[in-house]
Order: sequence, then C-alpha cells, then structure tokens
Amino acid sequence: MVGYTKRALALSTALLFAGTTISFADAPAELVEAAKKEGSLTTIALPHDWCGYGDVIAGFKAKYGLEVNELNPDAGSKDEVEAIKANKDNKGPQAPDVIDVGLSFGPDAKKDGLTLPYKVSTWDSIPENIKDAEGHWYGDYYGVMALEVNTDIVKNVPKDWADLLKPEYANTVALAGDPRASNQAILAVQAAGASTGAKPGAEAAEAGLKYFADLNKAGNFVPVIGKSGTLAQGATPIIITWDYNALSGRDTLKGNPPVEVVVPASGVLAGVYVQAISAYAPHPNAAKLWMEYLYSDEGQIGYLKGYCHPARFQDLVKSNKVPKEVLDKLPPAAAYEKAFFPTLDEQAAAKDVITKGWDKVVGANVK
Repeated sequence: MVGYTKRALALSTALLFAGTTISFADAPAELVEAAKKEGSLTTIALPHDWCGYGDVIAGFKAKYGLEVNELNPDAGSKDEVEAIKANKDNKGPQAPDVIDVGLSFGPDAKKDGLTLPYKVSTWDSIPENIKDAEGHWYGDYYGVMALEVNTDIVKNVPKDWADLLKPEYANTVALAGDPRASNQAILAVQAAGASTGAKPGAEAAEAGLKYFADLNKAGNFVPVIGKSGTLAQGATPIIITWDYNALSGRDTLKGNPPVEVVVPASGVLAGVYVQAISAYAPHPNAAKLWMEYLYSDEGQIGYLKGYCHPARFQDLVKSNKVPKEVLDKLPPAAAYEKAFFPTLDEQAAAKDVITKGWDKVVGANVK
C-alpha cells in the first residue's frame, strides 16, 4: 500500500484523492438472498455514538431485515483482531464477522491470514492509497485527534497540547482508550509527540511517551478510559479523542454539561480506519452485504452524519449527493489545515514503540 504523501489537508476538500464519479446499483440480489438465508451479522467494537453507527446499524437492519449481534462496543482494534483469532473454530455468537480497525491493524490481520478478500460494488471510488489491492481491507472513514472539554469544570479551555501540562489542569486529562491496545489512544500519543516538532513515526512515538510521562508526573493525567459519562460526571473533564467522537458526545450531552471541542493548534493528526471481513466469519454473505451497505451512498452519508469523513466523500460531493445540512454541521476547514496523515510504515513504527514502551516510560495503567 502507498502511504499518504501529502501532510496538509483541508477538511473541506476531504481526502484530496482522485475519486471517480460513477452510478452504482444496489447490492447484488443474489448476495442479498444469501445473506438473508444466514439471517444475522455479528459486529464488534461499534459504539452507537461512534461515527453514527447507531443509525447506520439501524439502517442496515431496516433495509435487509437481518439481525445484528453487537459484541463488546468498547473494544479496541487489537481486541477485535484477537476476537477473530480466539474464535477461528467457533461459529457461535462470539465470533465476529467483520472488524473496524485502525489502518495499521488491517495489513497485520491480512498477513496473519485473518481476513477474507471482498471488493464492494463501489470499489473504484475508494481511494487507491487506503485499500488493499486484493480487497482484504479498505478505508471507511477518517478524523483528527481533538480535545473534548467539559466547560462546567474547565473554565480556561486549552488550545494546544502544551497547555495540558499546566498546573491548572491537574486531574483532568484522559485518553479515550488504553494506549497498549487502542488504535485511537496510540495515535493520540503520537499526535502529542508530533506537537513537539518530532517527525511522525518512531520519533513522534518516543516524544509522545515522554509527553505523557510528564503529564502523569505533573498529576494531570487520569488513567481512566474517557467516555461521555466520565466527562459529564467530572472524572475526566478533558478527553483526548477523535473529533467525530467529541462532536457526537457534545450532541448527546445536549449542553448538560456544556462541551467545547478543540482541534489543537499543533500536532493535528488525522487517522484512517479500515473495514475487513473475518476469514472465519460465521456469516460471510451477511458480512459482504454489510460492506456493500457501508460503502453505498446511504452508508457513507451515515458516517458523515456522525461527523466522520467517509472514504468516498470526494466522490459523493462531486456527485452532489451530500445534503447541505450535513455539510453545514461540519467544523470549519481552517482548524484542519495543519492536519497530517501518518503513513502505514510510520503508524507501524509508532505502534511498536508505544505499545512496548508505555508501561516502562509512563507507568500509568489505563483502564
């Protein structure tokens, strides 16, 4: 796979990939029939407030009449891959059919023989540099790392990573996952490191570990996985999370407490997530139909309604298929002008450094 070669990216122009505008039919009728015979789909790690998945899942069920068995909504990317490994010989309800994981986890799963190749009908409009040529995995959406802030508690809202080290933010800052297993948290550590001027990859990972070690020593880091509930309760008044999760969380809380979402002034890291079908899927046709739905116009706009920029965003905009009210709800492009996308190699290098070094360098047991 070719990594991202352009570091800066304005949100308003999305991925800067060359998309091809084509008219696509619905999922093949024979696939729909085969999926309905299987009767259900098993997903994993899809919280309903993540990328609009609640409505996306509801839309899939309503359209095709399949049941959806949802496993462990709060699992991390590593947990998803491990669930496939643990259930290779299990066709029961604990075996996931599909996974939604961070970019670096897709190629790893393919290498380990855990994925089933399948190219959706809209394959040609998925950018080349975020999909496996054989169809083992493909990008579904992206976002940037942001700060979700409970302004009932935090009166002076931080604007950049360096601000979080100040004494006024004692016992306030949390990650949205365990950096030893969660792709979101791993990339948050790399983003913090990049804000110091370190190069993406291993260098930013090392700098990020030092940053969180300093944050922990200062008494500002809270070793609790941050969620909307912990934010509202005041246990984690500042959560480092994807912008789409922060924006969705803000909407869910409806001003109680008031929430401000900040894209940091530096270290604006953008990350792509990818979809894959388990090579051991108990419901392989339902899994393929799920992919067809996710990459249809309806599914992709569903992601956008959840503040995630879908893989086919540019194609949809060119085709005038994105409702204006959806576009109007997106954050201003200026906040994203410094965004950078770590390449696959950079992500792999950073992941190795962070997962192996967190306990020794930072020493905070996030759970």
